[in-house]
Amino acid sequence: MKLYNSLGPNPRCVRMFMAEKGITLPTIEIDILGGENRRPPYTDKNPGGQMPALELDDGRVLAETVAICEYLEERHPTPALIGSTPEERAETRMWQRRVELNITENLYNGFRFAEGLKMFQNRMHCLPEAAAGLKQIVQEKLAWLDRLMEGKSFIVGERFTLPDIILYVALDFGAGVGQTIDPQLKNLTAWFARVNARPSATASLHEKAKAAGMRA
Repeated sequence: MKLYNSLGPNPRCVRMFMAEKGITLPTIEIDILGGENRRPPYTDKNPGGQMPALELDDGRVLAETVAICEYLEERHPTPALIGSTPEERAETRMWQRRVELNITENLYNGFRFAEGLKMFQNRMHCLPEAAAGLKQIVQEKLAWLDRLMEGKSFIVGERFTLPDIILYVALDFGAGVGQTIDPQLKNLTAWFARVNARPSATASLHEKAKAAGMRA
């Protein structure tokens, strides 16, 4: 197997997931700033042009972050970052959907339609007029999640799981583009510090991001 890797929070999500499991894979670097992911030969393997992608030993390519993590969990079930039982897996997937639909997709599009508009305007249909509203939704849903985090170490109770990684890399990215956690959200602030202290948080930083002092 080999991982098509780049800057950005989604590739970092997979790298952090792999670091938690102790998985290492050969990587091929794709220049997303130069749009390499939006043209052949990369789009011959991943027509969607997203990053990252995982090429399997038989040549098939998985190109959605969660699908990649699900596959790696099945191949390397311990430590379980999705779940060890049907109940645990269902609970994790429930929170994954809540985190993505309520927070991370709005955060990313708020960036793409504003600070990232120059990069994305020729790559996707952008709605600059929606950026401020999307960012406001993020803050409202972070406040909602903060209330639900009362008394919990992680999003799924005391289990560190994929939703923690998905939200952490998004919020760490967001901190660099003007979408920070309101310091009044004490539960989320404590959770972020807890996840940020994990070795995988540092191990998953991209080399170019490290060199530039970035966090994505």
